Amino acid sequence: MFAKKPTLIGELVTLVPVGPEHADGLAELVHDPEVKRLTGSHGQVPDAEAGLRWYSTRKDHADRLDLAIMAGGRYVGEIVLNELDDDNLSCNLRIALVRPGRGYGSEAIRLVLDHAFATTPLHRISLGVYAFNERAVHVYEKCGFRREGVSRDALLWEGSFHDEIRMAVLRPDHGA
Repeated sequence: MFAKKPTLIGELVTLVPVGPEHADGLAELVHDPEVKRLTGSHGQVPDAEAGLRWYSTRKDHADRLDLAIMAGGRYVGEIVLNELDDDNLSCNLRIALVRPGRGYGSEAIRLVLDHAFATTPLHRISLGVYAFNERAVHVYEKCGFRREGVSRDALLWEGSFHDEIRMAVLRPDHGA
């Protein structure tokens, strides 16, 4: 479903297929303490070499779409459609930004949703976001995602449990 890796152009960002040239940006992203907290990433994170290997193989996966978010020619994050379920025409969305709060995330999400619903038969795109990430919840709702439920105490972070809010946008919600 995602064999073709598009370049999507917005006013603030350009989304391009990830490649080895984005490995340094990925390394910066996954080592950022705030990104780790917002994504609930425990454990060892890849170094630039591991990121290089990872990004070098993304083009070969027709079951996912990995795009680098570029602004002003700089890598500012990534947005991914993954966990594809062909039988149920659904997938997961995840996004991570090195420097949030500039409108990059909102535009990247809209570009990916527009692309996915216009060029694939997808019916449902879902995600999970930790309840303490109120900024992200607001952005997702602004982009058409609706709250569907809560996974209670889904994340243990620095000795405290946090809920995960489950959200999704359906093709009819998006106007597709």
